[in-house]
Amino acid sequence: MSPTTSDKSIDVVEATVEELHAAFDRGSLTAESLVERYLERIEAYDDELNAILTVNPNAGERARRLDSQFETDGFVGPLHGVPIVLKDNHDTHDMPTTAGSVALAESIPQRDAFVVEQLREAGGIVLAKANLQEFSFGVDTISSLGGETRNAYALDRRPSGSSGGTAAAIAANLGAIGTGSDTCSSVRSPPAFNNLVGVRPTRGLVSAAGIVPLSATQDTAGPITRTVADAARLLDVMAGYDPNDPTTAAGVDNVPDSGYVSHLDERGLEDARIGVVRELFGLQNEESAPQTAADAVTDVLETAIDELESAGATIVDPVEIIDTNHLASARVIGYEFERDIDRYLAGLGDDAPYESFAEILEAGVIAPPVQSRLEDGIMFDLDIETLDQNVGYLARLERRRELRTDTLDRMAAQDLDALLYPPSTIPPVRIPDHQPFAELNCELAANTGLPSIVVPAGFTDDGLPVGMELLGRQFAEDRLLELAYAYEQATRHRRQPDGFGALS
Repeated sequence: MSPTTSDKSIDVVEATVEELHAAFDRGSLTAESLVERYLERIEAYDDELNAILTVNPNAGERARRLDSQFETDGFVGPLHGVPIVLKDNHDTHDMPTTAGSVALAESIPQRDAFVVEQLREAGGIVLAKANLQEFSFGVDTISSLGGETRNAYALDRRPSGSSGGTAAAIAANLGAIGTGSDTCSSVRSPPAFNNLVGVRPTRGLVSAAGIVPLSATQDTAGPITRTVADAARLLDVMAGYDPNDPTTAAGVDNVPDSGYVSHLDERGLEDARIGVVRELFGLQNEESAPQTAADAVTDVLETAIDELESAGATIVDPVEIIDTNHLASARVIGYEFERDIDRYLAGLGDDAPYESFAEILEAGVIAPPVQSRLEDGIMFDLDIETLDQNVGYLARLERRRELRTDTLDRMAAQDLDALLYPPSTIPPVRIPDHQPFAELNCELAANTGLPSIVVPAGFTDDGLPVGMELLGRQFAEDRLLELAYAYEQATRHRRQPDGFGALS
């Protein structure tokens, strides 16, 4: 079979990396034809979903080169020929990197982000870049460049954010696998709302260099996939030391020599101890939504807890963990954003369309809902040149260290492998309402730097996806993936959304 032909009977909908590679091996699929099929799906379905900002014009050429290499040398890496959807805050040397803003619409960085380099080196194909909440500031996925992305399971509802474009695209099978970035929630609530798997790694495991920043001490990149196995494969590639991100030095000796995929075990829950954080269940603010919305999520999670127990886990319910009211005292986004985005703009050199974020704000080009959030949430009166001496800022960083130590101590005292809670206490809200931040349980992982994984837990009675979040110990991604995989295999809650089926 020639590199430009393939068996049309192969369905890419819900296909895993392993299944795609098996088709390559059989000679029944090529990278080029796979790219063509995903591009056809984007053309057919993205008008209503509005998940994709830019399609890579070089994807087909890249696929042909990989097909040629495959004929002579076999697979070039663990992601050979796999089309990937990137959140459009990942620098790409051959496509604009916009952060969803018309302010950066023509900005093409000189080099790839480190994680993008890793993905390409592993044989991955950058298929497209996805919409996001502009500058990642918020949890709706609204941008001046891309407009509003919709939920793949309910087009009248939000996909959450800020990585909602990637999540909606992967849920609707507009790409094989995807990446996002997480400052607080962004690779967790979008997967939860779109029946996907999302991993926020331990800070320092995955480089954030070359990713448009929101909060330098909190940002990390992570996988967004349809299966736990694909998340493990993606994390195997994304993890690694990057001299341009000093935090990754901590991860050097904390990546399993055999990789994360090798730790996947269907019986992984049999000796697990999982603690339920009841403070993170139910409405956190009575003005956010009706109580019935939170009850719908809690009902699904109660069933999930029973499923974990049936699969062999010991459930500790409830667990005594930190006073969750203290999480807000470790927030630093308001302090760091302007400093960090200005540094990013400076790094673009002479090609930077603006010299500072203040100039972008003054230009009035940001989507109004995002601009309003920025003006309310960022401390623009700070002296960012002396931020490292700011008493309030330093106190919050210290509070973050205390939270991490306290959480780890409490987990160790109760011999817990993971803490369990809903990534969002309520389902996705209807457009034009905005997803209430108070109902997103993003701060425990974000403010401690500890890893967490979101896995599909089921659906509400009206068909909206619900995710379950498991938070683990520092650099224990292997154990989290093992737990999530065992749960996924026991329950099979992932199902494709209606309206995005195979093309004839």
